[in-house]
Amino acid sequence: MPTWAIVVIVIAAVLLLAAIAVVLARRGTAARARKADQAREALREAQVRQARADQEQALADEQMARTRRERAEAEERLALAEREALEHAGRANEDRSAAQELRARAQKLAPGLSEQDLVDDHDDHDDRPEPDALQQPNVVQPVAHDDRTPSGGGATRA
Repeated sequence: MPTWAIVVIVIAAVLLLAAIAVVLARRGTAARARKADQAREALREAQVRQARADQEQALADEQMARTRRERAEAEERLALAEREALEHAGRANEDRSAAQELRARAQKLAPGLSEQDLVDDHDDHDDRPEPDALQQPNVVQPVAHDDRTPSGGGATRA
């Protein structure tokens, strides 16, 4: 083969290799540009998600603070209700003690008198007129006397 043919083949091969190198370099640049675009998109998405996460965290913190405040208010109401219940129980105990003392005093004053006698006595001295007396205004109704009272009279109120 003549020398000039070998030189042409070598030059063609070199040009082909250079063209391949240029195409590969452009592909690499395009790939790098695509990767840079993808990286920028990933950064934008990261910023959006970070902002969303910050907003969600702020909402969660606010809700937690509200829940803690409501719990504290509920505990305060509970403590107040317990304190009031204890006060009521204390007053009930005081009244119960006073009632017991008054019962003991009543037993000393009138040993045979019971609380049932008080109820019976109250029923016998009912000041309400009987229903027939309301219908007949000029009729005099007989007064019932309690035979259990020694003096024949009713108990007096102080």
